[in-house]
Amino acid sequence: MADNLVVIDHPLIQHKLTIMRDKDTAAGKFRLLLKEISLLMGYEATRDLPLRYKNIETPLEEMEAPTLSGKKLCIFSILRAGDGLLSGLLELVPSARVGHIGLYRDSETLEAVEYFFKAPKQLQDRLCLVVDPMLATGHSACAAIHKIKRHGAKNIRFICLLASPEGLETLSREHPDVTVYTASLERGLNSRGYILPGVGDAGDRLFGTAR
Repeated sequence: MADNLVVIDHPLIQHKLTIMRDKDTAAGKFRLLLKEISLLMGYEATRDLPLRYKNIETPLEEMEAPTLSGKKLCIFSILRAGDGLLSGLLELVPSARVGHIGLYRDSETLEAVEYFFKAPKQLQDRLCLVVDPMLATGHSACAAIHKIKRHGAKNIRFICLLASPEGLETLSREHPDVTVYTASLERGLNSRGYILPGVGDAGDRLFGTAR
């Protein structure tokens, strides 16, 4: 297993993932489950956020209490499927800043093509969580991370529902400083670049747009 990989195998996550894998699970249920899983994964990906202490008064006495320190973190959603993870993470950290990266995969080359980018300021001072349900070939994730780094980000983590060995190898080679958090390291990719056994096309299943 790669040094930059964290597989979050909590029983609740694995149970919800099994329901998501079922081809008969409806779009609404799929969306809800991904949101719930993103909340659970978010706890792990943010467990070392920096803290400072401030003086407060409880109903009984004064105390020095921990509170988050530094610039608010930023969540980057790789459109469109990344928004399925974004919604849950924003419930966990409602004060987070949000960036969007529009990428699509060329059906012939499987390379990522960018069509939209919007980011908050001062990325160099923020933890940046890049989210996309699938780490398949790794091209979209790598392109997104390259873009974010060019805008100053230094502390980046990638959160995905599923990762393929091929995608993990690509991302690890191009961005060895980025840790990947996933619910499952899958078997591999098929000839069309889809993860096996996987959940199918996450975007189509999220939004009910499957052909």
